[in-house]
Amino acid sequence: MELKLIGHSYKYAVEQILLMLFPEERPVYPERLDLEMGRCARLTLKEGQVWATATAVIFADGKRFEGRARIRVAEYRDRLVAERLRQRILKMSFYRAGIRLLGKKPVWGALSGIRPGKLMSKLLEDGLDDRAARAEFVRLYDVSPERASLCLDTAHAAIEAKQNLGNKDVCLYIGVPFCPTRCAYCSFVSQAVEKSMNLIPPFLDALKKDIQATAATVKDCEGRVISLYCGGGTPTTLSAMQLDTLFTELERNFDLSACRELTVEAGRPDTITKEKLQVLRAHGVTRVSVNPQTMSDRVLKAIGRKHTAAEVLRALECVRDVGGMQVNMDLIAGLPEDDLTGFRKTLEQVLCLGVENITVHTLSLKKGSKIFLEGTKLPGAEEVGEMLDYATEKLRKANYSPYYLYRQKYMSGGFENVGWSLPGKENLYNICIMEEICSILAMGAGASTKLALAGGRLERIFSPKYPKEYIEGIEKVCSDKHDVAKLLKGGNL
Repeated sequence: MELKLIGHSYKYAVEQILLMLFPEERPVYPERLDLEMGRCARLTLKEGQVWATATAVIFADGKRFEGRARIRVAEYRDRLVAERLRQRILKMSFYRAGIRLLGKKPVWGALSGIRPGKLMSKLLEDGLDDRAARAEFVRLYDVSPERASLCLDTAHAAIEAKQNLGNKDVCLYIGVPFCPTRCAYCSFVSQAVEKSMNLIPPFLDALKKDIQATAATVKDCEGRVISLYCGGGTPTTLSAMQLDTLFTELERNFDLSACRELTVEAGRPDTITKEKLQVLRAHGVTRVSVNPQTMSDRVLKAIGRKHTAAEVLRALECVRDVGGMQVNMDLIAGLPEDDLTGFRKTLEQVLCLGVENITVHTLSLKKGSKIFLEGTKLPGAEEVGEMLDYATEKLRKANYSPYYLYRQKYMSGGFENVGWSLPGKENLYNICIMEEICSILAMGAGASTKLALAGGRLERIFSPKYPKEYIEGIEKVCSDKHDVAKLLKGGNL
């Protein structure tokens, strides 16, 4: 879509709404708009002594669609607040023009960010009660009441978690970027072991150095580890012996005496064995993921999984036999070859298994995935919405509550991912990473260290994405970890 910005240069804010409302469009910035060439938009920001006003006009099919939003200039408490408020009214004006053109509203209204729960948490922390916070959230962002209720529940979980955090508390993340095969919907930086088995030993050698450098940083700033999460990829792609070596190294370097939970994404049922689970439990693992995504063999085949629904049940039985570990199961709404009837059957079957956590994802159409590249036929947004609404209804009736929520770009229908748990079974790491209430020190290829510093400031440090690059660049990775200690010292942790 051709865009003309007048009186401002907030391209990113404008493009967020463009991507959300018109995912097939890409921004173009010509000198002059060509009103005869498809859709185009003019976005203007004017500021007077009392009001700042944003006006968006979309031209399409010979028609004109206009949206406006304004804010009192007196609310510009400082430069950063002024920047945020200007962008908010620009996005809202574009949103209002867009829904007039489309003739419908997205369930998340004008919200385009990943973490809507943070906005709800602020309303609650500002003193609003539940009813008032929900109403204000709907008013400010035009969000559906149902999504506002989801956000309210997850905001309460975040506030409770935050109240139980100490100044020196940190979470650890270990990224193991290997999988048995690559799923059709996946664009994560992970290597299928059938092609990269020879990279695993040198990767583990590099990871050992990363662990030692990170542990030195935690010790240097007197951090207290409260949660450890091992993800990927699929960590249980590693052998039982390799897992034992990895967790022995973690225990040798970190003080885990205050660690409240230790999660491993076993994920793929075809990587789960009793021997591996016994190793994990012996090292204190308290939670594993067994992720079917679907319980339909037809859909499993369509997404490139090499296991059956029966193997999911076998893997879960294996976890229960070993004992001592809670279970999360991931489901995805909107997979190829799936429909509302199939998704309902999957959810009902998983509910009967009595697992402690169920995470309901919406398919995200990531550019690097096979589904995106091949243009695979998928369920429409309306049907995906029905899947998610059904999940919300059934999970609440089964005594599960939503405790974390996030959104992604290119998500089918513009919906969300929600983590549900039985009472008292919430995963602290998931809350911390999504609500950004605690520093996350990450190790492994593609790992992202996120530092929650004083004053609400966030700093991110990224490790090389690919295993080979990570191995070759491990000395710099370790050097970066030493720099982390400087940021975290002096009361900033």
